[in-house]
Amino acid sequence: MVLLSISGWWIAGIIYVVLAVIVYLVQERFIFKPEKLPANFAYKYDAPFRELNFEPEQGVTINGLHFYVPKPKGLILYFHGNSRSIKGWGKYARDFFRYQYDVVLVDYRGFGKSTGKRNEKKMLADMQFVYETLAVNYHEDHLIVYGRSMGSGFAAKIASDNNPRYLILDAPYYSFRKVAERLMPILPHRWLLRFHLRTDKWITQVQCHTYILHGTKDRLIPIAQSEALQQLNPQGITLIRIEGGGHNNLPSFPSYHNFIRDILLD
Repeated sequence: MVLLSISGWWIAGIIYVVLAVIVYLVQERFIFKPEKLPANFAYKYDAPFRELNFEPEQGVTINGLHFYVPKPKGLILYFHGNSRSIKGWGKYARDFFRYQYDVVLVDYRGFGKSTGKRNEKKMLADMQFVYETLAVNYHEDHLIVYGRSMGSGFAAKIASDNNPRYLILDAPYYSFRKVAERLMPILPHRWLLRFHLRTDKWITQVQCHTYILHGTKDRLIPIAQSEALQQLNPQGITLIRIEGGGHNNLPSFPSYHNFIRDILLD
């Protein structure tokens, strides 16, 4: 019986180690769900826009879309979630340009037409390059950084390193580690994760006011994570609860659009 017990522990230990190795090696497939587009793909929208290409380093292109309006009040730099590409995310630009704001959306490395090998340091540097390029033509007082889900980490980092007018986070996570621990609590994520995206760390360094919008019925990233973020800086962060909202449907709630309007027209 003792030998069987020891044997069982060895088997469980081996399975645990194998699982940890697999997660370490293939985690990008779980984190990123990109839609790749051919270089000659032609975007089509029913609003004025232009295609942008940023080159943060030799051999790397970050593709973007710029929706523009006459005499804009400012610019929204929109960081999207972990799936698809700006081809699909572009439809959300109307939530902002209807209030006379230009909107720029960009794809991360390996998404859409964007190129380059992914790692956290380089992806953050890409977004900083995009911000600096846009800030040449848009004063930071009129530049708002918006991060949706996975994009909230990028948005928080960019806002912490710069001085935009506002930071808006849509269904953010406390950190990637918190999300991973919730989904697979038995693994040592502190050592396994190659992407950490410390929204919790960066948001404490943001100088502008931060607005967080989160659905009360978000089952992927529970609103408790936004509540924890808000507690890191209660005076500088306004948490807006979208009653009944899930993770992917906030734009279907009139209250979401009302809050966006109030923030942008403030």
